[in-house]
Amino acid sequence: QVQLVESGGGLVQTGGSLRLSCAASGRTFSSYAMGWFRQAPGKEREFVARISPSGGSTYYADSVKGRFTISRDNAKNTVYLQMNSLKPEDTAVYYCAADRSSPYGSSRVRYEYDYWGQGTQVTVSS
Repeated sequence: QVQLVESGGGLVQTGGSLRLSCAASGRTFSSYAMGWFRQAPGKEREFVARISPSGGSTYYADSVKGRFTISRDNAKNTVYLQMNSLKPEDTAVYYCAADRSSPYGSSRVRYEYDYWGQGTQVTVSS
């Protein structure tokens, strides 16, 4: 079992930046792919970014490509999401997730992730 705890959310103005962190428990973090998803009020949870176990491969939703960067530190059992040039439409609860079953794939489907954090709120004011 893996426990994931997100932090770093908050209120920021349009054009600002935030860095989200997700700390994982357990000794198998480096064997999982990690992803970030987000869910705005009244909308489905959507894929944001994914990183392979070693950090060598990353994937992004078109809506955040060029603005967001996913990274990980396996020594600290932590994955990050650096968010720059934030827009009001980025407002959502952001969740990190771990893919244990297919870590070397490129899944953007939330049902294919095995563990989830509780989420952290990001609000971008206009």
